[in-house]
Amino acid sequence: MAAFVFPEIDPVIFQIGPLAVRWYGLMYVLGFLASYYLVRRQIREFSYHRLNDHFENLNMVLILAVIVGGRLGYVLFYNLSYYLAHPLEILATWSGGMSFHGGCIAALLGGWLYCRIKALDFWKTADIYTATIPIGLGLGRIGNFINGELYGRVTDVPWAMVFPGGGPLPRHPSQLYESLLEGLLLFTVLWTLRRKPWQNNRLWPHGSIFALFLSGYGCIRIIVEGFREPDQQIGYLLGFLTMGQVLSGAMVIGGLVIWKFRMGGK
Repeated sequence: MAAFVFPEIDPVIFQIGPLAVRWYGLMYVLGFLASYYLVRRQIREFSYHRLNDHFENLNMVLILAVIVGGRLGYVLFYNLSYYLAHPLEILATWSGGMSFHGGCIAALLGGWLYCRIKALDFWKTADIYTATIPIGLGLGRIGNFINGELYGRVTDVPWAMVFPGGGPLPRHPSQLYESLLEGLLLFTVLWTLRRKPWQNNRLWPHGSIFALFLSGYGCIRIIVEGFREPDQQIGYLLGFLTMGQVLSGAMVIGGLVIWKFRMGGK
């Protein structure tokens, strides 16, 4: 069975003594920087001066929420028994193991609480930030690919790859599928729609881009999970669903509920 050779890239870019700079961590940094620039640009476009006054502080809250929530989400959703036995390894974020769903929940709660305390428009703020999130998602999946983790299921498609930790059979490079769909495609859709008229030349109601992000990401993730190898420590839930599909299904439902609520003008 023919397959592409996996481009084995050292996960460590460079190391000085005990300090190692890894591709996975760099992708997070680049994602945060891209979001920083694009959110700042939208603040100017929409003349959202109140958010500008709180921009730096809110960024710090969201970054911490994503990192802490992403790690705790992975611990709770994907490997709780292991981390209960090895609690110190919860801090080893550099080795991989971050849950998007955990980071999303934490960022949502942190952002909502901050907006409530500072009397900011939560829905407008959520739209501005979520339009930029897919860039970080796409970069993060490239980091997964470089690490040779979260690879796909065994397949005979011409572009299949043999991953170092995936045995001798070729597999879907599902990390790249996710990078293109969750990253490039979803960003293009959200970034384009945020400026498109919705009705009577008015922009879409605040919260609609956020709702589209939740449902769009959820649908894409459910589809791509069909090509991705289930987490070994969990396997299938109910015999045919992965944990990622279950969590993404909840995102789709949440997005549809918010869409109906916000598009109704309430």
